[in-house]
Amino acid sequence: MRFTRIVLAVAGFAMLTLAPPLAAQTRTAPLRIIYPFPGGGSGDALTRLIAERLGVALERPVIVEPRAGAAGRLGVQAVKTAEPDGNTLLATPIAPMAVYQSVYPALDYDPVKDFAPVSQVATFEFGICIDPKIPAGDLPELAAWLKANPDKANFGTPGAGTLPHFFGLMFAKAAGVPLQHIAYKGGVVALTDLMGSRIPIVFLSTNELTELHKSGRIRVLATSGAQRSTFLPDVPTFREGGYDIEGGGWWGFFAPAGTPAATVSRLSGAIATIVQDEDVKARIAQIGLKPTGTSPEEFARIQREDVERWAAPIKASGFKPEQ
Repeated sequence: MRFTRIVLAVAGFAMLTLAPPLAAQTRTAPLRIIYPFPGGGSGDALTRLIAERLGVALERPVIVEPRAGAAGRLGVQAVKTAEPDGNTLLATPIAPMAVYQSVYPALDYDPVKDFAPVSQVATFEFGICIDPKIPAGDLPELAAWLKANPDKANFGTPGAGTLPHFFGLMFAKAAGVPLQHIAYKGGVVALTDLMGSRIPIVFLSTNELTELHKSGRIRVLATSGAQRSTFLPDVPTFREGGYDIEGGGWWGFFAPAGTPAATVSRLSGAIATIVQDEDVKARIAQIGLKPTGTSPEEFARIQREDVERWAAPIKASGFKPEQ
């Protein structure tokens, strides 16, 4: 009996000696980044680029999980209900976190109260593009053409309730043209119809328009930023074109509410450092986005301002989503 106790004591000591420290075990736990849309596209590429570098910086596995459904709401909901332990992040564009609360009357999450902003990582503008066959070189000429051809006054977007949809409604109101919205299942499908002359106008993020505009397959008439897009410097802004329309989009990372502030700060610092790396900045620019990299506090301010910015135009549009 005494011999057995000695053996067990030696074995227990050996296990304690050989086992890695608890901190090391925790550090190697996978970090999940929920991407609330199907894989592919600029957002997915951005998320995976940052995830790859984040794994190196944190010395732990980082896994990107596309969780598509309900225009991104399912993935956002999955992060809301995740443990606030620093092992789950959300990578998302602006809409689910600053637009949807003004769109959906029964949203299953509060974008402000249920999440902790970590870092904004990139920004982008939106643009209005037309079929090059339309005889319009600027916005006033497009408005005149639409008034002369009311049966063709349609515009396409990647989906109902998206920011391109609301930009289209804002332009229609400003131009005094009763544009009819056509909701597509993604920007690629809308652009395909535009290039096939099946729809005259499409609103999309500029990163989806730049190369097609440069090749002459579509014509971008205006972009939505306060200044001209660095990717489309030959294209005026809406305000330069005579219409008081402005706004932009972003991509950012969020953690579940309740995640310790020190953990959020550590993740934010690592992500911002990655985004400001010259090689990463160049790769982000290649997919048509402008790298940023903010603190949690700055990102929280940006989110709050965009919630306020979009509430009135969305309400004024009268749009009612199909849940």
